[in-house]
Amino acid sequence: MTRIEVGILGATGMVGQQFIALLANHPWFKVTWLGASQRSEGKPYREATAWRLAAALPDDVSTLMVDTATPGRAPQLVFSGLDSSVAGDIEAAFAQAGHTIVSNSRNYRMEADVPLLIPEINADHLALLKDQSARGWKGRIVTNPNCAVVVHAMALAPLRQFGLKTTTITTLQAISGAGYPGVASWDILGNIIPYIGGGEEEKVETETKKILGCLSGNRVEPHPIVISAQTTRVGVQNGHTGSISVGFEHTPDANAILDAWRTFKGRPQELDLPSAPPNPIVYLTEQNRPQPALDANRDRGMTVSIGRLRPCPVLDYKFIALGHNTIRGAAGAAILNAELMHREGLL
Repeated sequence: MTRIEVGILGATGMVGQQFIALLANHPWFKVTWLGASQRSEGKPYREATAWRLAAALPDDVSTLMVDTATPGRAPQLVFSGLDSSVAGDIEAAFAQAGHTIVSNSRNYRMEADVPLLIPEINADHLALLKDQSARGWKGRIVTNPNCAVVVHAMALAPLRQFGLKTTTITTLQAISGAGYPGVASWDILGNIIPYIGGGEEEKVETETKKILGCLSGNRVEPHPIVISAQTTRVGVQNGHTGSISVGFEHTPDANAILDAWRTFKGRPQELDLPSAPPNPIVYLTEQNRPQPALDANRDRGMTVSIGRLRPCPVLDYKFIALGHNTIRGAAGAAILNAELMHREGLL
């Protein structure tokens, strides 16, 4: 098949680099356009960026000339790794001009007519796209969640059948989530930072409810679960870990929870999408797992690993969940969203 040309906004940043690495040799998509700030305009990509990934910079992308982040020359499908400080107006301009924006930025996640998508959980929320024309957009915007939200929501989604009531999560988030240069080594080495700015805890508490919610007409009714989140930064390169407790309306036994996780699949697995892991959730029986160093890259970084399920004396159960923050929690999530849209005839 002829591959679909795609562009990347914020191409020189860490998320932009992850998009480029994951799209190398993609069977459906081919990177042909890169957008960044004016200081990068007109430079070959290899000169415009400081490549920070272990994967090699693809030759065909290294020679692409970087364009400004304005619509016009970009292909119809554009991935956005823009910082939220600039993403809002730029993404809206691209949507207005007829582009489909698949965004990792937070700006439009909680808008009523914008899907906040984890395809295994809420693929039906793509129905919201039809309402975006009321904004005067010729194109559309789809978003993926905050990187910590992906871990939390994926762990909770299979448990909705038991009547989710309350949950607490304390995250241990990797330094790559802060971008580059990110957190100063003086601050993070031998230390834990018990606060992440930018409304991180509020994102976990609100985005999770939208993702787990039900489509009602042209809006999403948020899930009624009560969520309390604390987010921390730890000296790990990749992989966000969550220490999670959950309470139910009807408390299941542990085997029912394990079975729900182990059998959980969604639309990406039904459609055999290129980036979809065969099992989006893997439960590890070892008492010392999951660990970022051992498990973050499972199934190309697209699987959420869970372990240590046990009774909780405060709520009903507690467990540990882990996901790769820049793949499943960022660029890989957006690519999976675009793959789903392509197979559903929305591109």
